[in-house]
Amino acid sequence: MLSEKKVPDSISDQHHEQKYNAYDIIVVGTGAAGLFTAINLPSKFKVLMITKDTIENSDSYLAQGGISALLDEDDYKSYFSDTMTAGKNENNKNAVEIMIRESKQIIEDLCSYGVEFDRDKDGNISYTREGAHSAFRILHHKDETGKEITSKLIREAKSRKNIHIKEFETLIDLLVYHDKCTGILVKDKIGNIKTYLCNATILATGGLGGLFQNTTNFKHITGDSFAIAYNNNIEIENINYIQIHPTALYSQEPGRKFLISESVRGEGAVLLNEKKERFVNELLPRDIVTEAIWNEMNKTNSKFVYLSLKHMDKEEIIYRFPNIYQKCLEQGYDLSTDLIPVTPAQHYLMGGIKATTDGKSSKEGLYVVGETACNGVHGANRLASNSLLESLVFAKRTAKTVGAELKGKKSRYYDVLNENNEILTDRIYNLEKLQKEYRRIILNEIKRKDEKFYVKWCNNENQY
Repeated sequence: MLSEKKVPDSISDQHHEQKYNAYDIIVVGTGAAGLFTAINLPSKFKVLMITKDTIENSDSYLAQGGISALLDEDDYKSYFSDTMTAGKNENNKNAVEIMIRESKQIIEDLCSYGVEFDRDKDGNISYTREGAHSAFRILHHKDETGKEITSKLIREAKSRKNIHIKEFETLIDLLVYHDKCTGILVKDKIGNIKTYLCNATILATGGLGGLFQNTTNFKHITGDSFAIAYNNNIEIENINYIQIHPTALYSQEPGRKFLISESVRGEGAVLLNEKKERFVNELLPRDIVTEAIWNEMNKTNSKFVYLSLKHMDKEEIIYRFPNIYQKCLEQGYDLSTDLIPVTPAQHYLMGGIKATTDGKSSKEGLYVVGETACNGVHGANRLASNSLLESLVFAKRTAKTVGAELKGKKSRYYDVLNENNEILTDRIYNLEKLQKEYRRIILNEIKRKDEKFYVKWCNNENQY
């Protein structure tokens, strides 16, 4: 039983704040979802944001293609259908409707924070199309849309006096008192174990790509939150719904694989096999294109297929895809003249900690947003460029929910260490050992849910 010693009602007193590391709200993760949640919370709340790495090193920052948005009312039916079809009709229809209906407001919000989207010669927003979209409804900033959005949100969060950001602090566990989440346990970069208490905890820790040898994700994003949720009897849903992106730049170098955005195929790039023959409709949903590439590689015992953008002028390629062009050039490939070797790589998690469309988890006091959350909006397979949109729509809704639930309530924090300090410390004494255990828990759960997927994509990574 945890101690019920209470700190004073107000955390405005600096002495109490330092003594108890108490905040109104804690956001774990500094990707687009975490940042947008934090800046949409009422400014009267004292907010702590922590991140496992630097504030910029989130998968949101890496997003290339763009962000989808409803064009007009005539586009609603087809956008809804595209999302449902890509998700194999396993999507939460209510969540899909919310995402689409609120998309235009999200774009307005982003523009108000200084986000710039590409425009045509007349100054109108330039839209592109990606796989499984039936219309050109994707806004973009060159081929670094995620960087443009996330950097502007970082700037906004840093300007808020009520938001405090701490880097290189790793979530170890949740603090739970009387079945309510009352804070988090972390380890900082020099090994100190720290406790933060709060009234609401929001997990925005991303996916689990770091568990895979071939992934487009940062390697430090290893899905710890899912194992922590599992250990705390918090509902998890569809953890095996993992998207493999068709086109990562083939490389034998270790580390994160460089994504070649689906927008390249949206602009007409084609996939070719070893005989330089097309073998698939490049604009089919990602899972279908990935499977076609996988089968083609197996037929020829090859480690990659080719992507060709030779139909586009070099100047246009450099203007539209400057980052991709430069990265390929660094690896010895000219996107305007060469065939680019590509291979599938883990990219995105559709499942996660079960959440409502207001971000609530099954544990009181705990909320989840972004790729960490599973509210069913993506179904079994995410439609291209819906990830940034989904993160922002439901982050804003979650912020509104948390703000309303804490409104008018006096702060109440529990000293959860006291007699239990030794027990908690023993549990996280060896961080490396603990994180290996977390990896084992997640991979075993994926295997239990879908052994076929596990054998195909995870088995080589199952080293504890």
